[in-house]
Amino acid sequence: MTPTLIRRSLFAFGLCLAGAALAAEPIKIATIVELSGSGATAGTNFKNGMDLAIKEINAAGGVLGRPILSASMDSQSSPAMARSLTLKAIDQDVFTVFGPVFSGSILASMGETRRAEIPNFTGGEAANITQQGNPYIFRTSFTQAAAIPKVARYISRIAGIKNLAVLYVNNDFGRGGHEVLLKALNPAKTNVVADIAIEPGQGDFSAAVLKVKQSNADGVFVYVNDDESARALRELRKQGWSKPVIGETTLIGQKVVDQAGEAANGAVAHVGLTVGAPNPGVQAFRARFEKEYKYMPDHNCMKGYSGVFVFKAAIEKVGKLDRKAVAAALHGLKLKVAQQPGILMDVEYNDKGDLNRESYMVEVKHGKQEVVLTLPMISE
Repeated sequence: MTPTLIRRSLFAFGLCLAGAALAAEPIKIATIVELSGSGATAGTNFKNGMDLAIKEINAAGGVLGRPILSASMDSQSSPAMARSLTLKAIDQDVFTVFGPVFSGSILASMGETRRAEIPNFTGGEAANITQQGNPYIFRTSFTQAAAIPKVARYISRIAGIKNLAVLYVNNDFGRGGHEVLLKALNPAKTNVVADIAIEPGQGDFSAAVLKVKQSNADGVFVYVNDDESARALRELRKQGWSKPVIGETTLIGQKVVDQAGEAANGAVAHVGLTVGAPNPGVQAFRARFEKEYKYMPDHNCMKGYSGVFVFKAAIEKVGKLDRKAVAAALHGLKLKVAQQPGILMDVEYNDKGDLNRESYMVEVKHGKQEVVLTLPMISE
């Protein structure tokens, strides 16, 4: 080989190495979740689900040939801290932000990712998160505006509760769900006879439960955060409550059930995600998660896990790392499990960043969630 050919070969080899290095450059994401404080259960589970998804995606070759690199930050369940960490993540030039999970925290921080034009995935369910016209916010769970009316129909039409007590947490999440519930209930069939607010992180539920009992309600709707749900269930049973206890996802998460013990049995809730779903892909995810973390995953784990795969699918649809284009692609995105197994369930996004998929009514039996009713996708 002549010296000229050798130089050309070395130059070509150098270009290949440079191309390989560029292809291997990681996609940086920030995971800003509640790892301490009142939201630690939700935030930690969301992060664990994300971490498992990232591990599986990277093992399979990454996204467009690039690995995902996640930096986890603890919001301490504080809206102010969530906003501060979001600004830090923006300074680090992350491609996207996952979290926070708590509605109050994402409402405080999502304006920063919007200004920076960075896609932001959240587990928050407050209806007003996606009612502000933010083109960079995307849910990993139902909005209250879609989920709560399903519960209201169950209360009035299936459970047949005529007099209902409502117990909710006094934060953005609780107030939002409370407002939607009152609008969705059919007053001709169900009358709210007690409307009781508790404070975030409240430890003693004795007075609140006593008010529920004194109302002579036929059932109680409990809409509080995960850790508070276990306390509410234990106090209801302690005071001898034997009538229906109905709620949404936070009422019967597996960590809640584990903490509440026997007191959780019989509780019924609407859930968008459950490892009890009669779905082979969900059951396979559950087995992998339990092998990795040695405990049963809950809805927050599934939110984090499936959300990362939705993010991956959006990038692959665009075909390049372009934040604006990925955010645009997420609006109206329709994904099928057959093509994207990691999303766990077929899912559709609307122009606001809200998602649509089938969901379930579940009852806690012998310490486990059991699906009692499958609800189809919401028709537009």
